[in-house]
Amino acid sequence: MASRTLSVLPISVSPGSKRGGTVRCSVPVHLNRRLADALSSPLFGCPVSLSSNSTPLLWRRSRPISTVFFMLPTANPERASSSKIPKWSSRSIKSFSMGELEARKLKYPTTGTEALLMGILVEGTSLAAKFLRANGVTLFKVREETVKLLGKSDLYFFSPEHPPLTEPAQRALDWAVDEKLKSGEDGEITTAHMLLGIWSEKDSAGHKIMASLGFDDEKAKELAKSADKEFEMSYRFMQQ
Repeated sequence: MASRTLSVLPISVSPGSKRGGTVRCSVPVHLNRRLADALSSPLFGCPVSLSSNSTPLLWRRSRPISTVFFMLPTANPERASSSKIPKWSSRSIKSFSMGELEARKLKYPTTGTEALLMGILVEGTSLAAKFLRANGVTLFKVREETVKLLGKSDLYFFSPEHPPLTEPAQRALDWAVDEKLKSGEDGEITTAHMLLGIWSEKDSAGHKIMASLGFDDEKAKELAKSADKEFEMSYRFMQQ
């Protein structure tokens, strides 16, 4: 069988400025269109501007744009518009996103308390995640217990991009917000609040899984004492 080889043509690049600019690539004329199509594909994600009567290829590098959401989904519409409601920490928001992703990996139609629990462990850097691991609650064990409790999803089922929250998961998030408000303390809502919210839902999958792995009310009280330390650490990091 004849071997297939991939040849790479030399391309000269003139870089733009460090903060973005125009990058110029010179290639043979007859390859301009083909290379432009390739670079514009989703694999590379480079918008390419090609002139019909010129050899160089031009595309512009733009600064990355990030969008930060400060409020997680809430059952109370007034919370989303109120300036008095404390914001969720960046670790909490990432944990929520990772929870949605875990639900999708398991092909579940919704994001439950078990998915939020896995999201906290996937994020991994928060005090809540470290506390869980220190007490024997690991991501692998939670995944295993989740499948035992809820079963496997249909092989041909595909989760939505953002699996909606179950009622227990929604109540867990709202509990975290309410408890932070009751404390009267400044600062963000942390993953510790989220985890305690999951624990507060006695009949939820997340609570049952945590209990099966040795988490109890005494450990919940121990975690509650350090609930605001996560914000303090985040604030110090931002000040550096």
